[in-house]
Amino acid sequence: MPATVVVGTQWGDEGKGKVVDFLAERADIVVRFHGGANAGHTVKALGKTLKFHLLPSGIIRPDVVNIIGNGVVVDPETLLQEIETLEAQGFSARNLKLSDRAHVVLPYHKEMDALEEKLKGAQAVGTTLRGIGPAYADKASRLGVRMHDLLEEDSLRERIESSLQTKQVLFREFGKATELRVENLVKVYLGYGKRLAPLLTDTSRYLNEALREGRRVLFEGAQGTHICLDHGTYPFVTSSDCVAGAASTGTGVGPAHLQTIIGVLKAYTSRVGSGPFPTELQGEQGDRIREKGEEYGTTTGRPRRVGWLDLVMINHSVRVNGLTSMALTKADVLGGLPEVLVATGYEVEGRTMEEMPAAVSKLSKARPIYATLEAWPDLSNEEWRKAARNGFGGLPEALQEYCRYLTRMTHVAVNLISVGPERQETVHLESGPPGAPLG
Repeated sequence: MPATVVVGTQWGDEGKGKVVDFLAERADIVVRFHGGANAGHTVKALGKTLKFHLLPSGIIRPDVVNIIGNGVVVDPETLLQEIETLEAQGFSARNLKLSDRAHVVLPYHKEMDALEEKLKGAQAVGTTLRGIGPAYADKASRLGVRMHDLLEEDSLRERIESSLQTKQVLFREFGKATELRVENLVKVYLGYGKRLAPLLTDTSRYLNEALREGRRVLFEGAQGTHICLDHGTYPFVTSSDCVAGAASTGTGVGPAHLQTIIGVLKAYTSRVGSGPFPTELQGEQGDRIREKGEEYGTTTGRPRRVGWLDLVMINHSVRVNGLTSMALTKADVLGGLPEVLVATGYEVEGRTMEEMPAAVSKLSKARPIYATLEAWPDLSNEEWRKAARNGFGGLPEALQEYCRYLTRMTHVAVNLISVGPERQETVHLESGPPGAPLG
């Protein structure tokens, strides 16, 4: 810090929530900068499991200011429900601020999401049906509603009328009836605006003033680099930019502030929804990792596809994010396997590749080239906690070597290792693993 960005290096679900919660102990401000309620972050702390979709993962630390930036698309109903759930569990949202420039997800966005997925048929992406894509589409089409509009009745009515008019034409064209009416939407969303008004502020100004004062800001990414709209496995991607640079556009903070970029990666790979997955595991071994790793979507509950770690993916993420260090999560899940495989390249149509092809048609044909590493033992939860208390040297030697190997292969230091969901099940190094030169 003072300005640190945390991003996912895979297809999301890397454990960013736990990492952000852990790092928030040394932060003054935590900021979400993109995505919407399609994201799901799980934090286990103080004996409780909390699942966030819009709230930043630092929200349970009362001394940390949490901000939802202008790059997020906000479903006000979902946000208010999340705040109520948080308060019911004994926490407060008094430390939350919300950008007045953030765009709003409305009911017709969710209807459009479902209709578009249905029309795509076999090409459906497998969205969460939370209306995220259509909300970003309205933003780009200049038909969006922003949070400040929820405070002004005339402005809100004008914005909803212009957007809903185009949607109703499409609904009629594809034989879908909608019961949505402008006046009803205006009434409901003015109500949301009244409830959320105390949170609304110019968060760009707030953050820039905080950085000038030397306050420590932690920018929290949602999803992962490889479902990024620009840098992911298009078209099987989300609707926002998930890379570190989006922390600037999604918050109104200049890129010169973004000096520490932490990439989060699981010790294996997972993916929700459709799209190519070169290292995917089928059968008993994949099932074992899925069950032990609790690989079910935080937002949807869908079982995630799982596979071996893919260094082709990770090195792509290193480059497009400008990673300065990495956090390895769920290392405990691979404990007890006979061996651990890591993909170091692909064979595609008879050619060896060390970069991800842009075309998913080629990526779908990629056969991984694996390196085989020694596995580490399957420890109990208490044994992992004890190992973490003893620092890097307390971890099983094979896991230490795994961290050194990743550092050598990516030229980026693995300096945070998570061996369980709790805060205390974490090893944090000031630099990279001992004995692992960066290339």
